[in-house]
Amino acid sequence: MQRDETPSATQLLIQGTSQAAGFVIGALLGRWLGTLVGWDAFGPDGYTWPAMAGIVLIGLGGGAGLQLARRWYNRRYGISRT
Repeated sequence: MQRDETPSATQLLIQGTSQAAGFVIGALLGRWLGTLVGWDAFGPDGYTWPAMAGIVLIGLGGGAGLQLARRWYNRRYGISRT
């Protein structure tokens, strides 16, 4: 469902805030999952393979949280051109 009108400032604020919150929450969940399985991204040993896997989980979690926030916004307000 494509929107023809320009989104209001309030809708743009909601879009930006929800996407930022989704990214942060997803990244925190990825960090939590990484430490749960022993892949500490911020461990004292530097860039080991478990640390790199932890960094990947943080990135995947942040991206997934962002995508979920976008889908929520699009369902609620329609697909925006911005």
